[in-house]
Amino acid sequence: MPNAPKNHKLKVAIVEDDINMRKSLELALSDYDEFEVKAYKSALDALKKMPEDTELIVTDINMPGLDGLAFAKELAGKYDIIIMTGNATLNRAIESMRLGVRDFLTKPFDAQTLVNAMRRVRDENSKNAVLKNAVKITNAGVSAANDCNNGFLASSPALQSTLNLAKKAASTDASVMISGQSGVGKELFARYIHDNSMRKSSAFIAINMAAIPENLLESELYGYEKGAFTDASATKKGLFELADGGTLFLDEIGEMPIALQPKLLRVIQERELMRVGGSKQLKINVRIVCATNANLLEKVKNGEFREDLYYRLNTIPIQIPPLKERKDEIQTIAQESLKKFCTLYNLGEKSFSKDALKALLDYDYPGNIRELISIIERSAILSEDKIINACDLRIGL
Repeated sequence: MPNAPKNHKLKVAIVEDDINMRKSLELALSDYDEFEVKAYKSALDALKKMPEDTELIVTDINMPGLDGLAFAKELAGKYDIIIMTGNATLNRAIESMRLGVRDFLTKPFDAQTLVNAMRRVRDENSKNAVLKNAVKITNAGVSAANDCNNGFLASSPALQSTLNLAKKAASTDASVMISGQSGVGKELFARYIHDNSMRKSSAFIAINMAAIPENLLESELYGYEKGAFTDASATKKGLFELADGGTLFLDEIGEMPIALQPKLLRVIQERELMRVGGSKQLKINVRIVCATNANLLEKVKNGEFREDLYYRLNTIPIQIPPLKERKDEIQTIAQESLKKFCTLYNLGEKSFSKDALKALLDYDYPGNIRELISIIERSAILSEDKIINACDLRIGL
C-alpha cells in the first residue's frame, strides 16, 4: 500500500455516471492513505451531497443532466477539478483551460496516472499557499502606515520603494511592465496593483504566455466564433472579454510569438478586438499589466519583440528587487514558512539555530523567494531534530 506523504488526507470527490468506472476508481484510490474519497453518480448528485470541505473533484465530462464542463462552471472556481474524458477534443481542452481545470485525463488511464495528477494539484497548492503568504509577510510595514495596502507587509527599504511605486501605478489606468528575476513574486505585485485600483471589483485574469502553445494562444486571448476551426462548435469569449472592466495580467510577455504581437498591439491601442473567425469588432475595457524576467530591449534589438508594442506596454516600469537586495526580509520569511511546513507535514514545532539563520542570511538566492521556501521545506522535512542547523539546509542543491 502506498504511504501517504502527508498526515492530512486530501478530500476527493469522484463524479462518474458509469458505475463500473466509478467503483473501479473508488477501489483503486482506497489503496492510498493520503486520499479520502467519496463517489457520486452524477454532477447533480454531487452538488446535493458533496461536503463543503471537499478539496478536489475528479469528474467525467460526458454525463446526463449536467456534463463535466457545465458542472465546472456551476462550481465557479470553488474547488480544484480534474476532468476525465474518453473523447478529448481541442475545443474541450480549451474550454477546460478557461474554466481553470487543473488536469485533463483521456480514458483509458491507469490508477497511477490519476494519483500522480492528484498529487500534483495537492503539492502545487501547498507550495503556492506558502509562497503567497511569505510575500505578504515580507511586505509588512506598509499596512501599518496605510490601511489600504491589502495586508502587504514591507520589511525592507527596497521592497517598500517598489510597493510605493506599485500603489502610484494602481491609481492610474496606464499599462504596467513588471520585471524581475524568476521567483520574486511578479504576479503578486500585479494582483496588488489590481486590488488597489478602481477596477478591484472586476476580474483579475492571468495568463502565462510561455505556457500556451502558439496555435492556441490567439483563440485563448481573443475568443473564437462557432465554426472558426475544427471543434469550434460554439462561440467562446477570450480572456480579453472575460477581463472586461478589470485587469489582464500577461505573464512572460517576452515569450509571445512575434507573429501574434501586431494583433495585441492593435487591441491595446484601439480597445477593440475581433474573435478568431469573427467579422465584427467588439469594444473592450481592460487594464493591461505585463511581467517578464527577460531583457525586452535586447529582444527588440534582435527582432524578437516589436518596439512599438514594447513602448505601449512599458508606460510604467516596475523593477522588483531580488531577494539578495532584501536581506532583512529573509529571517521573517524563513521562520513563517517553517511554521507553515511544520503544520502542513505534521512535524511538530521546529526552529533554526543561530548558524542556520546566518547561513540563510549569507546566501544570495538566485531563485529568490521561491528558492528560499524550497530550502525551508526541505530542511523541515529532512532535519532529524527540532533545531534545524546549517548542515540541514543543504543550500545550493
